[in-house]
Amino acid sequence: MRINNTYRFFITSALSVFFIASIAFSDDEKAEGIGWAKDQWTILGGYGVTHPGFGNTRTVVETVDLMISRGRFFTQEIGRSWYRGRHEIILEIPFNLVVRPETTLMTGITLLGCWNITSVSEKFIPYFIAGGGLIYTELDAPELGSKLNGNYQAGAGLRYFISKDTSIDFNYRYHHISNAGTAKPNDPLNSSKLLIGISVFQ
Repeated sequence: MRINNTYRFFITSALSVFFIASIAFSDDEKAEGIGWAKDQWTILGGYGVTHPGFGNTRTVVETVDLMISRGRFFTQEIGRSWYRGRHEIILEIPFNLVVRPETTLMTGITLLGCWNITSVSEKFIPYFIAGGGLIYTELDAPELGSKLNGNYQAGAGLRYFISKDTSIDFNYRYHHISNAGTAKPNDPLNSSKLLIGISVFQ
């Protein structure tokens, strides 16, 4: 796997932004369930694969994924009926290890909005996420005309609370990578990601 100085610089910069934001959002109080939490730490792992024929995606790319994220709740419970919930902003650092068609790394920084639906039950919290960011890779795919690309993604998940402040998370995401016309070619890598992990609420 190729890890050069550009990767190291990009990872160091992304992690620096991540931890500075984490300190700014930090809170020492324990959460009493997602209804009262102020912050959230999440680690997700899983698998991703592109969909050749979807848009201009042609290459089969498989990844083993690790996502580290920090969330901040900006509302108390709002809304009525089934859509009652809480809005959250999430800063995420993805580490996507490409295992096909070659072995290399994708990494970057992503900002996501999340809507946690709290009306279902205290143990099961469905949620929807969407957002985008930057991603750097040296993957040799004919779709990508640049090493630095943008991404946008959207998906849904389910949190199963095993205690008042800890949940097991299941997450699906549609994931799009392209360079937004900054280089040629500018064809996308459209993929799906299945993720599972753990969240701790503060």
